Amino acid sequence: MKLAEIKDAVAAKIVCCDHLLTIDIEVVCGADLMSDVLACDIKPNTLLITSLANTQVMRTAEMVELAAILFVRGKKPNQQMIEMAEEVSIPLMCTDENMFNTCGKLYKLDLTGCW
Repeated sequence: MKLAEIKDAVAAKIVCCDHLLTIDIEVVCGADLMSDVLACDIKPNTLLITSLANTQVMRTAEMVELAAILFVRGKKPNQQMIEMAEEVSIPLMCTDENMFNTCGKLYKLDLTGCW
């Protein structure tokens, strides 16, 4: 599924790297503990859904080569995070939805979860 379709499905706003909305997302990982993300067998084209908005998320995303990050519950990345994301070409999006509803909407669209 294209990242742009996911953005529309969860009413998200793109924060950076909007030129990458055409990438395919195949797997979704919902987590607030970055240790869980590191322990997960991240596949290519994985979207991380999280409410954690700090630079540790960006460092983890770069390490496991995430395709994109979606922040839930109205959380927004700070300028440093945006700059880090632009540097490594990881699109950032935000939605006001909570984690449960966001994951549920994407599950209904037949996206696969990681673990």
